[in-house]
Amino acid sequence: MDGADITSLILDDHDWFRRQFARLDDARGSAELAEVWGPLAARLDTHAEAEELIFYPELLKRGADDPDEETDDAIRDHNKIRDAVADANRHEIGTDEWWEAVGRARHENTEHMGEEEDEGLADFRNHASAELRATLAARWVDFYAAHPHGSGIDTRDRDPQAYIEENRG
Repeated sequence: MDGADITSLILDDHDWFRRQFARLDDARGSAELAEVWGPLAARLDTHAEAEELIFYPELLKRGADDPDEETDDAIRDHNKIRDAVADANRHEIGTDEWWEAVGRARHENTEHMGEEEDEGLADFRNHASAELRATLAARWVDFYAAHPHGSGIDTRDRDPQAYIEENRG
C-alpha cells in the first residue's frame, strides 16, 4: 500500500461507480442487468459504511471548511442512496419500478460524489497529514477485505446529527 491515500481510494470507487452505472445503460436483459447491479448495489452500501467508519470521523476532527455541514450532507446522501438501493432490490430486475429506484440511486450517488469531491475530500487533503491519509487507506483496504461482496454491511439509515455528535473529535 505504499503511497496509498484514503482520498485516492474514495475517488477510485467513485470512478468505478460511474463506469458501472454506464454499464447498466448498455446491459441487455435481466441476466446482464443483474450481473452489473448485484456488485454495484453491494459496493454502494459498502462504500457508504466505509466512509462513515473511516473517513468522516477524521474529517470531523481535521476539516476546516465546515466539516459538520459536509458530514451532515454526506450522511443524508448515504441514507438516500441506501434507500434507493434497498428499493431497487425489492423489485424484479429490469422492471419500470426497478429502473426508477436504480435511477434514484444513480442520481443521489452522482450528486453525492460531486459534492464530496469538491468539498470533503478537498478539505481533508488540505488539512490531514500524508501519514494519516495512508493509515486510513490501509484501514479502507482492510474494511473491504473484511466485507467481500458487501457481506456484513449495515444498511440502516443513520441520524446525521447523532452521527456527528458521536464522531466529533
